[in-house]
Amino acid sequence: MSGIRSIGIRAALFPLPLALGLLGTAAAPAGAAGSHTSQASHTSHPVKSLTCGGKGVDPDALVRHRTETVINAPLRTVWKLQTDVERWPSWQTPVETVERLDHGPLRKGSAFRWTTPIPPNPSTPATRLEITSTVQQIKRNSCIRWTGPAIGEGLRIDGVHVWNFTKVKGGVRVSTEETHTGAQVDADVPTATKILREGLEAWLRDLKSAAEAHTHDRYLQEHA
Repeated sequence: MSGIRSIGIRAALFPLPLALGLLGTAAAPAGAAGSHTSQASHTSHPVKSLTCGGKGVDPDALVRHRTETVINAPLRTVWKLQTDVERWPSWQTPVETVERLDHGPLRKGSAFRWTTPIPPNPSTPATRLEITSTVQQIKRNSCIRWTGPAIGEGLRIDGVHVWNFTKVKGGVRVSTEETHTGAQVDADVPTATKILREGLEAWLRDLKSAAEAHTHDRYLQEHA
């Protein structure tokens, strides 16, 4: 899954408002101070799905969301933050732990296990999600696609998460799309979709803040 964050049902596998980034990552309240939601756009059912290596999200999933933002930072900085998964907790508060299940640069077949708490909701009790994400496709500085389950007490979500990174004037456009399947999320698609949307948008806000702060600090060091 992708990143899940403090969800409502985040996360990444899957940045449910958690991130369900698998999910994405725990979602911050809309309009929260310091957020960058104004620069993110989202489409629940995009005409054409994002892909990596010719593969996209689950075409049959009922719960899906796509969003993007422009980050004013070098592509190498954004890519490093996103793929150095063991350091996610340093810039994504909802991510409690991350463990790489292999070593070296993130590549096809790489897997990582991460955890995030989620509050109670009408369908499930408060629990701690354990997400195991496996990279299925990856192209350096261009795209990533991972899949995997997010499992907690009374909850299982299977997610597919795609990320695209594109150089644009002033920085990098980061686009992400994710789908969730499972008995709990399929039972209440509107709520699960809302949670996924909040998680993905929160993940992008955090990635944008971290990358732009890193770029600003480096600029100050170079011009001190």
